[in-house]
Amino acid sequence: MCFSTLGITMVAKEFKVDLNKPLVCQVGQLEEAYQEWVHQPIVSKEGPRFFENNFMEFLTRTLWWVIPIVWLPVVCWSALISIRMGMLPFRAALLIMTGVLVWTLLEYTLHRFLFHVKTKSYWANTFHYLLHGCHHKHPMDGLRLVFPPAATAILCIPLWGLIRLLSTPASAPAIFAGGLLGYVIYDCTHYYLHHGSPSIEPARHLKRYHLNHHFKIQTKGFGITSSLWDIVFGTLPPAKKAQKSS
Repeated sequence: MCFSTLGITMVAKEFKVDLNKPLVCQVGQLEEAYQEWVHQPIVSKEGPRFFENNFMEFLTRTLWWVIPIVWLPVVCWSALISIRMGMLPFRAALLIMTGVLVWTLLEYTLHRFLFHVKTKSYWANTFHYLLHGCHHKHPMDGLRLVFPPAATAILCIPLWGLIRLLSTPASAPAIFAGGLLGYVIYDCTHYYLHHGSPSIEPARHLKRYHLNHHFKIQTKGFGITSSLWDIVFGTLPPAKKAQKSS
């Protein structure tokens, strides 16, 4: 049963997570110890159980190939809307590329400032674990590497509204298509960096770069599909540490 009343602070600090039980209702009880615990990865392809309820547990697991199957048709449909509204295909392609670039900045910003926010309260720890902490604790859990489509659909609503507000009616669908395409590339790339065995560049570099973020220096290297914004904002990992992870 999930509850947040912990009693004496000393008891909370001594709380031990039982990996054989559903984790979501436990991690909040770690309080200030959560940050240290969640950044000590367990390398296993077998992921932990999150919830006692089977349906809730099912919602937390997503096969990687579901992402392109669900979202690439939406990308194509959105781009086609702009073209049907009179936009030249070349201009639509430029706006799609712009959307992809904007996504890479959003990817970096979310990863750095939201996914790596410091938490210590029960509910903040629980939310962070569900959002990203579980990935750092169990980085090889292949069923929790990509974002569930239902959650992505909910987040697309405000994103679409913002794009419509800042652009023209004909441009908005193409920009949205680019942003969504960037997300699909991100999720598929992220899965491949964890479970693939790249033999050529730049894929080999990206894999080393991302695993360095997980296992060496977790406060640097926030880019997944590119290190561009790490370069721009000065969050590249030190060269020596990056080399050690290869």
